[in-house]
Amino acid sequence: MAQITLGGDPAETSGNLPAIGSTAPGFTLTASDLSSKSLSDYDGKRKLLNIFPSVDTGICAASSRKFNEAAANLENTQVLCISRDLPFAQARFCAAEGIENLAMLSDFKDGSFGKDYGLEISKSAFTGLHSRVVIALDENNKVLYTEQVPEIGQEPDYEAALKALS
Repeated sequence: MAQITLGGDPAETSGNLPAIGSTAPGFTLTASDLSSKSLSDYDGKRKLLNIFPSVDTGICAASSRKFNEAAANLENTQVLCISRDLPFAQARFCAAEGIENLAMLSDFKDGSFGKDYGLEISKSAFTGLHSRVVIALDENNKVLYTEQVPEIGQEPDYEAALKALS
C-alpha cells in the first residue's frame, strides 16, 4: 500500500501500482454514454491513464484540462480519465470544459479498477475513491510509467508522464 496524504492528513491506498514493465491488469469501465469500455478497446494505442478522486475538485479538473491539451499533440495515444464519478457528472464536466480529446471512464459500479490497480483509498475522508495516479502504457499494455501522487491535492508530474509516451 502507498502512504499518501489528503490535506496533509495521513491516508493510504489498498495496494501497490502495477510494476514498470508488467502488463497492466484488464478492466471494464463505464463510458459517459453508459457503454462498457475495456482496456482491450484501446489495443494498438499508447494509453495515458489519468486517475483521480473526482472531476468536481480543482486539481482533478486541472489535470484533465492539461492532458486534454497534450492529447491533441500525441500520435497514436489515448488519454483515459478514470474516477468513481457517475458517468453523467463526467459528461457534464467535459461539456462545461470543452474537453474533446480524452475518454472519461467511470469505476462507479463496483470499484474493481481501483482495487485491481492498488490505488483505491483505504483510509481517509476519501475512503473508496481513487487516489491521484498517472500510468502510461504502451500499445501492448506494458506499463511504462507510474506516479502515485503523494498528496491528493497536488498535481501530477505532467512532463514525466508525457515523456514516457514519446
